[in-house]
Amino acid sequence: MYGLTEAAMRRMVVGLSVISIILAGAIFGFFYAWVCSTMWGLDQADPRVAIKAMQAMNASVRNAVFFPAFFLTPVVLGLTAAAARYGGHKVPAFWFAAAGAVYLGFGLILTLSVNVPMNEALAATAVPDDITTARQVWQDYSGRWQFWNQVRTLTSGIALALAGYGLARLQP
Repeated sequence: MYGLTEAAMRRMVVGLSVISIILAGAIFGFFYAWVCSTMWGLDQADPRVAIKAMQAMNASVRNAVFFPAFFLTPVVLGLTAAAARYGGHKVPAFWFAAAGAVYLGFGLILTLSVNVPMNEALAATAVPDDITTARQVWQDYSGRWQFWNQVRTLTSGIALALAGYGLARLQP
């Protein structure tokens, strides 16, 4: 790329590949943790506590630690695909591009269009004092939120696998 030697280009592609896998793995793990522990735990709690806890977690997730995995994963996957393609690694470039497209559509955009609006609606909801009303609020939120979280978890896992396959296909 712009006068890079073949060896330097390969090192750059491998480095970007590793960063891509780390970011894809981080966001997959983040979504997965909600599937297998967080939401199940909240579903077992007093619904008033579950609503308050979810409001607090949703407010806290907007931070500099979460930002790279959530927002930069498709960017880095795209850069990796472009660098691989430019470096003559057409097959790995395809897999990194596919990983980026899958995560962009079914991880990032899905989250911004479904889970975030649900979270914002829950944030605007006053926690009911009445447990029956709180239970209804939580049940209306939790089931739908978990369904879409499972979709983004599965597709983030697919993106991670595609990126891993892209790295595995890099020719020595």
